[in-house]
Amino acid sequence: MSKNRITILDNEEYLRQISKQVDFNDESYLDNIKELEDYCRNNVVWAMASVQIGVPKRIIYVKSTTDDLSTLSNPNYNEEKILINPTILERKGHTRFLEACASCLDNSGVVDRPYSVVIEYYDINGKLLKETIKGFEATVLSHEYDHLNGILHLDLIDKADIMQLNVEQRKEYREQHPYEVISETCDYDEIRNSKLNKI
Repeated sequence: MSKNRITILDNEEYLRQISKQVDFNDESYLDNIKELEDYCRNNVVWAMASVQIGVPKRIIYVKSTTDDLSTLSNPNYNEEKILINPTILERKGHTRFLEACASCLDNSGVVDRPYSVVIEYYDINGKLLKETIKGFEATVLSHEYDHLNGILHLDLIDKADIMQLNVEQRKEYREQHPYEVISETCDYDEIRNSKLNKI
């Protein structure tokens, strides 16, 4: 059964909890992944963390990792990548992109993210994988990874710079201001610490 998203209007406190590790002995995580898949297939999103649909487990479902905006409205485009109990081991570089979020309504803003991340995670079968992910895919995964730790993209934007943009306005803004790579190698954590608002 498909679940509805939780928003900052409904229950911001819920979204700010730390998601729990998946126990592979409890096969309910397979149902949770199906719920995530249903939501992503039927909505315009790049990816989704399970806490956003009321399941506070460390699961990320990825639908698209391309900045080609046409993939978002294409119901047949789905990368179907699942990350369970992910851990980001390293991040570097600096990118910028206008982000929004299914849980944050029309609250949008330009977010600084790493150019590359080294991430370790389990796949749906419990196999441990380690990858270095670069470019826009790193932006998508960093956004969802933050959700697992109760962090919203709004926390990485100066409050004065938050914009109220609907879907069409975001599309227009992104066409005029595409994904930007500022550095592939700089110290991202220094940038992040300077941006992160007090929660």
